[in-house]
Amino acid sequence: MAFDYDMDFDAIDFREQPELYRVGRGEQGVLMVEPYKSEILPYWRFKTPAIAEESSEKIYQLYLNYKEAGDFVGMDMSRKFLQMGYTRSRRYANYKGGKKYNDEGEVNQREIDDEKAQSAAIFEKKWIAVREDEDYLELKKAHQKKYG
Repeated sequence: MAFDYDMDFDAIDFREQPELYRVGRGEQGVLMVEPYKSEILPYWRFKTPAIAEESSEKIYQLYLNYKEAGDFVGMDMSRKFLQMGYTRSRRYANYKGGKKYNDEGEVNQREIDDEKAQSAAIFEKKWIAVREDEDYLELKKAHQKKYG
């Protein structure tokens, strides 16, 4: 089932109502699903490789905490933040200021920023670790089968 952007995200506590959560595609809902957004977002940073290392490690630790608690929604939200750390770092690595398009809607020329590329690689490792975790995959399949 597709991610439903029409839900009243301000009124839903997805920890209390995990049956309402949909995985969606990629990072869908990453900045909407509470209380997870508020728990994970403060640690999401990628400005330098050192900051990205600390950030990705903290988010991965949150993932492990959610996993230990059997909280699939928290696990998936952690995965989304790690994925977003990778994708945003890559965007900033490829385009100055993270701006892919200019004011005319044309793609700006790439200017590789090695520091941001290193940050992306750091997040990518943790993202891959989560998305390939057998426990995560089993819980994801079960959640989707049960709730859509």
